[in-house]
Amino acid sequence: MASAAVAAGIVGVAAILTVGLATVSAAAVTAQRVAGAADAAALAAADTASGAVSGVPCERAADLAERFASSLVACEIDGLIATVTVSTTFAGMPVRVSARAGPPP
Repeated sequence: MASAAVAAGIVGVAAILTVGLATVSAAAVTAQRVAGAADAAALAAADTASGAVSGVPCERAADLAERFASSLVACEIDGLIATVTVSTTFAGMPVRVSARAGPPP
């Protein structure tokens, strides 16, 4: 009888730990996906600002962020340097990442 209670307890703890680990892992994947979206959007805006690609820099950044299932929150162009902030949600919480791209100093 006692061994059944111990076994049930062990299974319960293992289940709780598994759910917690899965949630943390999913949050890490979302953060990396948004970081990639921010990097790509900043590079696209910087390329457009430099004239390597035609168009409006912030519109290019917004388009690229949408392809990553994210949205462009902020876009600032200073010469050839682009700074963007991209956002999405995970479990109802906002995830924001900023990135900067441009020529080397």
